[in-house]
Amino acid sequence: MDYSKSGGPRQGRNAPKHREHNERGSAKTPFDKRADKSELLKRMKEAAAKAAEKAPEPKG
Repeated sequence: MDYSKSGGPRQGRNAPKHREHNERGSAKTPFDKRADKSELLKRMKEAAAKAAEKAPEPKG
């Protein structure tokens, strides 16, 4: 029986519909390039300090 003519769902394909702009293994982000965690922590601490400066004083 030919199930393609009966209106059943199409079988999935194991491939993405498009390529991502930041995918691993491309020229922009090679596999061996990893973000340094200490750099990330430094940026997060700076952002937290900046947010703390902007925060209004608590009432009470």
